[in-house]
Amino acid sequence: MTGDGRLMPVPHKSIRVPGESHPRLDDGFDRIRRELKLPEGFPRAVTAEAEWVAEVPALPALDRTDLPLITVDPPGSMDLDQAMHLEERPGGYRVWYAIADVAAFVRPGGAIDAEARSRGETVYMPDGRVPLHPAILSEGAASLLPGVTRPAALWCVDLDADGQIVGADVIRALVRSRERLDYDYVQAAVDTGTADGTLRLLAEIGRLRLALERARGGVTLPTPEQEVVPDGDGYRVELRAALEAEAWNAQISLLTGMAAASMMLDAEIGLLRVLPPAPAEKVAQVRRVAAALDVPWPEGASYGDVVHGLDPKIPEQAAFLEESTVLLRGAGYVAFNGEPPVQADHAAVAAPYAHVTAPLRRLIDRYATEICLSIAAGEPVPEEIQKAMGDLPGIMHTTGRRANAVERACVDLVEAFVLRERVGQAFDAVVIDVDGNHSWGQVQVTDPAVVARCDGEGLVLGEAVRVRLTRADPATREVRFSLA
Repeated sequence: MTGDGRLMPVPHKSIRVPGESHPRLDDGFDRIRRELKLPEGFPRAVTAEAEWVAEVPALPALDRTDLPLITVDPPGSMDLDQAMHLEERPGGYRVWYAIADVAAFVRPGGAIDAEARSRGETVYMPDGRVPLHPAILSEGAASLLPGVTRPAALWCVDLDADGQIVGADVIRALVRSRERLDYDYVQAAVDTGTADGTLRLLAEIGRLRLALERARGGVTLPTPEQEVVPDGDGYRVELRAALEAEAWNAQISLLTGMAAASMMLDAEIGLLRVLPPAPAEKVAQVRRVAAALDVPWPEGASYGDVVHGLDPKIPEQAAFLEESTVLLRGAGYVAFNGEPPVQADHAAVAAPYAHVTAPLRRLIDRYATEICLSIAAGEPVPEEIQKAMGDLPGIMHTTGRRANAVERACVDLVEAFVLRERVGQAFDAVVIDVDGNHSWGQVQVTDPAVVARCDGEGLVLGEAVRVRLTRADPATREVRFSLA
């Protein structure tokens, strides 16, 4: 229980394990790598090419190292895709957003590109990661590390006083980040009133963009992150609530992706991240869940409006957040060269959207950025990019499923590991999902913060219950409870 006696939910997100791990966990993570066929290291041809291009990148003529850019990332991050400088302008704001120019090092058809197409994206695990690109590029020559000059795709996005996009451009340029900051630092600076320049404007613009997101029906779920922390000789699972600074930072990336999508749609060529609107029957189903759990859903309010004010510490609202994610399933990518797709919006963004801000970690961003650079320059999209476009949605779908499977397996492993010596003990929990016959469901345990199957007749969605742990096996990554 928390201080107010309410239960806390766990989202289906990756678990982080800081500090040293444990042999049994290490073995489990290695087994996940084998089961899901994650690559080990890079082929020699890839590393050789990376070592060469790291020394001879294609550098742009434009020098914008005068911009006092900063990066904001989790502590210890080395693969820095984005750096920003925010400033006021008459009637609004200007966002300078430098994105690592991976294409300055990687060309379609080369060994690095071929390997990246097989990986799709960087896969993150509690004990490390399986990177999209060799570290000499992703953590070195292509990364926007502070104090060094790097090639970048430099976005300039103008906003009005309300935070609406009124103009956008992108060009290749040399940039130099001044500082590498983390979210805790940014949050503390804003909270204490010491933030100035870009940090002050990040909070200001971030809040404006969040208000616009809500107004257009966008959705940001208020869900915390599971974190495994050392506890004596073992570990425990806790919840870490996202900081406002993380949401503000995400809004800079989102507005850039929205600007990129608009640019592509106007030019009738591009790669979009899309999510169709939920079918009417699914919305009706979720409305019934809201009514059953006493979650207010006023007439005319969007799903985004409803979840915006929810408190994930309240059992009924935790259950609703879990059940309502059915409305956000089915995201994918679409390539077009000619007439834009009929379904061009991303329902959670409530606008057209493209992935262009994480090319060190996601394959499609490099190609989408190349398309935008060509459009902005008034030039045809290179033929080699056009030829590759059609394959990318399928590649990202396949590799994305693998990455999601890795995350789920890691969560299951850590939860089973944390609970392995507590079989037979009773826990406070809340029912967050039930099957059609109400004979079993999913429960959110309060402490430790885990989600698992619970067997028992008469489970009621949103109900606080007492459950007993019947199984916690790290070898099978299975955790099960029954009603106590």
